Amino acid sequence: MARSRRTAKARSRRRKEPGSFRLLPERLLGGLLREDAEAPIRKATWYVAGSTGDGIEYRFPAGALAGAKFLTADMLLDGRFMAVFELALQEGDAGPRFGMAFALLAQCSARIRVPLEATSQNRWRYEREGAWLKPLCWGDRVELARVDRMTLTVSRKSDEPVRWCMTDIVAAADEPPRLKRLVLPKGKLLDELGQSTLHDWPAKSRSAEEVTARLRAQLASAPSQRWPEGWSRWGGWEAKRFAPSGFFRTEHDGRRWWLVDPDGCAFWSAGMDCVRVDTDAAYTGLEEALSWMPDPDGEYRAIYRRGRGKDAISTINYLAANFIRAFGPEKWYDRWAEIALAELRRYGINTVANWSDWKIASAACFPYVRPLDPHLPGVPAVFRDFPDVFTPEFETAAARYAEALRETRDDPALIGYFLMNEPTWGFAKECPASGMLFNTARCAARRELAEFLWERYGTDDALSRAWRMQTSLAELAEGEWRKTLTREAERDLEEFSSIMVERFFRVLTEACRKVDPYHLNLGARYYTVPPAWAVPGMKHFDVFSMNCYAESVPRERVSEIERSLGRPVLVGEWHFGALDAGLPASGIGRVKNQADRGRAFRFYTEDAASQPACVGVHYFTLYDQSALGRFDGENYNIGFLDVTNRPYEELALAARATHERLYPVALGEEPPYRDKPEYLPKLFV
Repeated sequence: MARSRRTAKARSRRRKEPGSFRLLPERLLGGLLREDAEAPIRKATWYVAGSTGDGIEYRFPAGALAGAKFLTADMLLDGRFMAVFELALQEGDAGPRFGMAFALLAQCSARIRVPLEATSQNRWRYEREGAWLKPLCWGDRVELARVDRMTLTVSRKSDEPVRWCMTDIVAAADEPPRLKRLVLPKGKLLDELGQSTLHDWPAKSRSAEEVTARLRAQLASAPSQRWPEGWSRWGGWEAKRFAPSGFFRTEHDGRRWWLVDPDGCAFWSAGMDCVRVDTDAAYTGLEEALSWMPDPDGEYRAIYRRGRGKDAISTINYLAANFIRAFGPEKWYDRWAEIALAELRRYGINTVANWSDWKIASAACFPYVRPLDPHLPGVPAVFRDFPDVFTPEFETAAARYAEALRETRDDPALIGYFLMNEPTWGFAKECPASGMLFNTARCAARRELAEFLWERYGTDDALSRAWRMQTSLAELAEGEWRKTLTREAERDLEEFSSIMVERFFRVLTEACRKVDPYHLNLGARYYTVPPAWAVPGMKHFDVFSMNCYAESVPRERVSEIERSLGRPVLVGEWHFGALDAGLPASGIGRVKNQADRGRAFRFYTEDAASQPACVGVHYFTLYDQSALGRFDGENYNIGFLDVTNRPYEELALAARATHERLYPVALGEEPPYRDKPEYLPKLFV
């Protein structure tokens, strides 16, 4: 097999369709190699990347992409593990740079269809399509009329080289058709149990009979599973008590923050996200990759979810199929619920956390949280998913939004509710007010922005001097905006964004408290520590929540948030995975094996419990994701259980060991676990 470092001069080949043309490489980047070998995709070329940053550069005249609507190519990833690519468009040598990250499913052809509207940065994530996984937008907004270069690089990888083949990238004037016929060089990708056919590992289940026997044994042992000694009926610490209120609440004891359970016991929330039958495999366009698809109208009909609409994704759930096979189509779900809650007690988990079937927790008096649906009918978005909080319809929509809490208003097992999860405006490089200027020509929030600036500056001349650019209040109030913002302008827009965020969360919070005055508002699960302009608006929460996929909860940042808001902090998501259990990717946090997952769990949880401002961490998730990928393409080894309901015992035992000493660690009576594992380069998109 011959390999070369040949380069090709940039050029384009016009296709028959007007405005469409092919982009050919200018040069190879880093150590990328081109292989002269036959590819399974027609007219495709093989490439091999040994390191992140390896890739391909394309050059073309500025404005060449201005008439195009999509970039498209067919690709196929070799090997067994996921790789993440970034396609970047840039204006000149040092100009703004737009990036779209995406992953590929190994041993399955994919058609990338990058919509060039994405360069407006008004959308964070696009839908997966078959083996093209989780397209995410990053970086800057760019003007296609000024873009003159493009790169395709490997941004994340396993320890193995990344080998893929691809056709020429086409700049298409019209939407390209979706891929209709798969190329599967290694055959089917999932077996009848839902496991990967590309991987083999010691704990892989070998037959349906083995799985059925395990499930029946788990059901038989379920009644014997108990929380650690000294825990209250709610999972609190009986040795430390406060005044009971009948519901969960917060309290600072002079040294640290606590949640307090309904009976008055100190409570630290050790949670598990996605306590549900959560191994849905998105199979739309990938039907040929499945070994077994039972009759959708027969006894296995519950394993299917049918999507509707142009971009809808249908899923199949092999975990559900394994339970139906063991317990029958009528009783399987109740048996699953009994086993799942027993497993949580075995691990020492005391909270059924976000994205779960909270109704099974409520019925069992097992502490739980619930998410609210952030959809606000009738309220337009001004940037990504940030709503126009100044439109008159906003308060009416907020009242309807809060009505969902009525059904759990009197439930003592409910700890509290999250207003939303990881708002996508939080992933943007710019603040909501800046994004609004570029993406929404007319809205109530822009008129309010102009009023805010009029009160500050009074005249167009004063505003222009302050912003160091020529502008006017009228063009800020409405109309298409294309001017580059100065740092002075961005500071004012960040301040107005703070006002937007404050109104957003205040109105939602007030509406929720009218319906449910008893339970805790747990915040918005911001995807990380938020920027300074966003924090003041979060003072309306009872508990500040964020998701934190670091090696540990950042102690100083958490303390800073607690001092700023006077609120305790809860971590809504975190995890660690590995590549030794038959999944294409490890998860966001990565360690080398299952034993190290246990060590990572202990270090993260006990370090968090030792922090006076932290009142809990919720692990994401109970189950591994499907090897085929969920709705967006994530296919991570992040569960306590796999698709056949086999527990990862190293992780289970580590969690139990931590939770048995959780309260002494939180009280400062015992030191937190410090034998942390080696953390490996991340592999996710």
